Amino acid sequence: MAMGARALIDRLKARQPNIKALGQHYLHDEEVISSSIEMAELSPDDRVIEIGPGPGTLTERLLETSNVVAIEIDEGACEHLRMVFPELELIEGDALQVNWPQANKVVANIPYQISSPLIDVITRQPSITQVVILVQEEFAERLVIETLADRGSLGMCVALDWDCEMGPRVAPHCFIPAPRVHSRLVCMKRIDSKVNSRLAKLLIRQGFEQRRKKLRNTLSRAPRRINRISGWHASMYKEAFQSIDSELLELRPEDLKLADWLALSKELQDYASAMG
Repeated sequence: MAMGARALIDRLKARQPNIKALGQHYLHDEEVISSSIEMAELSPDDRVIEIGPGPGTLTERLLETSNVVAIEIDEGACEHLRMVFPELELIEGDALQVNWPQANKVVANIPYQISSPLIDVITRQPSITQVVILVQEEFAERLVIETLADRGSLGMCVALDWDCEMGPRVAPHCFIPAPRVHSRLVCMKRIDSKVNSRLAKLLIRQGFEQRRKKLRNTLSRAPRRINRISGWHASMYKEAFQSIDSELLELRPEDLKLADWLALSKELQDYASAMG
């Protein structure tokens, strides 16, 4: 018999107080939990990773449908989860550090202070095809690129491999304790990677490191890790960059659409391919 979100939170709180350093705000709103489940389009064949389950309010619902692997850093929460959900596969450790198991989906209410590095980890898991996460609303807007003002390296890089959509807005009173900000559900679905996406990501990240400067200045030096792309090295990049004369280089990074970054990448790649 299901315990429900409130009972699960009360049970963990009876064991230990919230740990502020871990950003623990426990979601208790059953409608929001249901929205997460619906957006994830779960089936019995899915293997789902949940990050930071805490009291298990989302875990309980995930286990009704799918195979679940939870990653939790809090020792006390892990002890609680083992008692309440003995069938749960649990990895005790930091989601940014542990080796992730094979899974095809991620559904989680993630700690807001690790949102950006966690997205990086998630998007580098080749088996993950769909993600539903509850994040701070401002972060969600940057991830989905809700407006022109939200253009940045985070959303642009993710958009090369994922379709992202905003879900329902979640008010502070839906959590215990209530955070000071609104939250938002986001759904990400993997798509076929754009041509030259790896090179485009390096350009995007380097360009936005100094977002007030024109790209002709910020992209003139070889991006870090350029040699991780087959056929590329720093000298080749510098030659390729000097060979192109695109009007896009006179712009600042926030002025470029995703197609523009891909166009720059293609010009560079065409030169490299011609050089053999």
